[in-house]
Amino acid sequence: MNRKTQITVIGYSGSHCSSKAYSLAYESGKAIAKAGAVLITGGLDGVMEAASKSANQEGGLVLVILPQSTFDHANSYSNIVISSGLGYARDFLTVYSADGVIIIGGGAGTLIKSCVAYLVNKPIVAIKGSGGIDDKI
Repeated sequence: MNRKTQITVIGYSGSHCSSKAYSLAYESGKAIAKAGAVLITGGLDGVMEAASKSANQEGGLVLVILPQSTFDHANSYSNIVISSGLGYARDFLTVYSADGVIIIGGGAGTLIKSCVAYLVNKPIVAIKGSGGIDDKI
């Protein structure tokens, strides 16, 4: 099999995303793309959008797994969109599809994904000082 490494970036969405978390996610997405890995996110705004934007700008591949059942919720930097229609249950797909997890801030959804990653022994990198659940892990 000739599969690329797949890394998921998880964290704050929407108005909960601080400028610091957005910047950290942007740099993470860029590094993932430069390493030739596939970025996986939940496809929405905030941390997910920042990582997707920079990965896309670096020519990387961005796969998103939406909680909604339609494509129109994906941020504009998404290359491959999976509209799961599963709500928070999609968090399991996001983590199971990744070789490793990067946590930047976040709330309840991030906590769910972090716990799933821990339970299935995925490598986890928590960016200390990015706020939210990340600083408690």
